[in-house]
Amino acid sequence: MTRFEQFFGYPPEACAEAHGRVNLLGEHTDYNEGFVLPTIIPQATRVWVAVNPQGVDRVVSAQLGAGDRADFARYALGCLALLRAASYPLEAMSILIDSDVPIGAGLSSSAALEVAVLRAARSRFALDIDDVQIARLGQQAEIEYAGVHCGIMDQMAASVGVLGHMLLLDTRSLARSLIPLPQGADLCVLDSGIPRSLATSAFNQRRSECEQAARALGERSLRDVDDLEQIARLPPPLDRRVRHVVTENRRVLAAVNQSASGFGRLMNASHASLRDDFAVSVPALDLLVDFLQRDPRVFGARLTGAGFGGACVALVHSGTQSEVARDILAAYGANGHPGARRV
Repeated sequence: MTRFEQFFGYPPEACAEAHGRVNLLGEHTDYNEGFVLPTIIPQATRVWVAVNPQGVDRVVSAQLGAGDRADFARYALGCLALLRAASYPLEAMSILIDSDVPIGAGLSSSAALEVAVLRAARSRFALDIDDVQIARLGQQAEIEYAGVHCGIMDQMAASVGVLGHMLLLDTRSLARSLIPLPQGADLCVLDSGIPRSLATSAFNQRRSECEQAARALGERSLRDVDDLEQIARLPPPLDRRVRHVVTENRRVLAAVNQSASGFGRLMNASHASLRDDFAVSVPALDLLVDFLQRDPRVFGARLTGAGFGGACVALVHSGTQSEVARDILAAYGANGHPGARRV
């Protein structure tokens, strides 16, 4: 008997999965219609579905239990509600979620869930929805049902990303290309142990500040700002927010075809900008990044995700991920912080 049958009493009729992601460059640029450079990670969210004969939607997590009213259920049920609102033929569904994407670490557990649910619904009901539409619906669900005014990077990475490749994405046009990681380098992702919730953090405040700054500069979005001399017209902290977005877009575009050492320097500069100009780091994240950046086996490191806690990503010499993680986490732990390796 499958776990789905144990929970619901009947077999699943379709299944799908989607991976979490780690963002290498391009933080807080996606909702400013800028450029991003994420890659998907091995951890994934798997979803099994079937029509519910009782005519009501049910959502269960293998890790968290029954949760029709739990936080994680809002993402799944929001996706179903949006499909129905768009007149897709969707019956009541029973959904089982099984995920090893870390929650609260900035690795897009929510986007992986949204994309997996939408893929499973597409499979079960033969819906005419492509991968970009799935990403857009997932983003809309997160905004409308979880209260996070996110950009589309996470959902696009989960929907069109490929393991082992970076996704260079223009979040305005959704033009995209897959490019390899720098030669001789691997990724190492360490969780700071500081959980964060985007809906209750300053994430929405940062987005609002960016929108205020764009209006003050007479632009549609900060994507259209390229001259840093323009920020002299803005009061603090809006000037610093704009400086981060403009320079971060430049770092993403400069990263294409970079050597590992050059890519690492861009990551280091990105963290400094996120810490000083965008003010989304916290002391524990800064400490973990500092340990990583000082290690000779590390090309570069930065916080990843929205910040306010969560994880750091490092570009390391190939084959050294385990040793780097062990040594850095030992030093981090000696300073009173329990961290963990995620990738």
